[in-house]
Amino acid sequence: MIDHPNLRLPVPSLILLIALCLCPALVLADTDESKVVRFNISPNGYPPYLIVDQGSPSGIMWDVMKAITDRLGYTLQAKRVPRKRVDQMLQDGYIDATSRAREWTDQPDQFQFTTPVVAIEEVFFIPTESSFRFNSIEDLYSRTLVTHLGYLYPSLEPHFEAGRIKRFDVARDQDMFTYALHGERFDAAVADRLVGKWILRNRGLKDRFRISEKGISHYGYRIMLRKDWGAFAQQFNRELTRLRETGELDNILSRYR
Repeated sequence: MIDHPNLRLPVPSLILLIALCLCPALVLADTDESKVVRFNISPNGYPPYLIVDQGSPSGIMWDVMKAITDRLGYTLQAKRVPRKRVDQMLQDGYIDATSRAREWTDQPDQFQFTTPVVAIEEVFFIPTESSFRFNSIEDLYSRTLVTHLGYLYPSLEPHFEAGRIKRFDVARDQDMFTYALHGERFDAAVADRLVGKWILRNRGLKDRFRISEKGISHYGYRIMLRKDWGAFAQQFNRELTRLRETGELDNILSRYR
């Protein structure tokens, strides 16, 4: 064996080389970082789509994201970002994904959207003793609706801005029903049908409200991603199709309906 002085390595470099050979995962650390999806579940969740008060996250959208990211080899991380900060934090790269209907977004072209996971239907939850009935937008004139803070209601926005309909914003979904039930100046709460039913069932209020037959919107509830995550959106869509075809998506939905 020839001991050539130019081939000798300093001891620190030699130790590093041996460590990298024994632990190849160290070499892939940067790659592994890119296999993380930071998913916003919001501070209060959005049950039953996102449930945050039971130890570990759950809910329809979380379970679907977890199933798909596991299939794609990603690690799913939960982040709790207030609604008004979500869009900017997505653009800044602090988070990678959130649940959103495209129609609820101010500048949807600034983001990537997956195909719809489920359908959202916004309806009115009206105290049972109220005589109020909803059949058309005109029925809402001079009424005050309890709404979610930071949410857009495209079919109602022009009427809010013109003052024909008033909105009262509440930060937490469950509190919307408390205000609608006990506030004399409130006529109804606006919420997704499934969300409202979930809250009323879990709070023992099913008999205290009736639900309007007609709604004000039917939207696809999707995953909204950073603009540069187009490749992930395509992978997500393919896996979502597989979940539908195998019945796995129906199994997830059945746990929350």
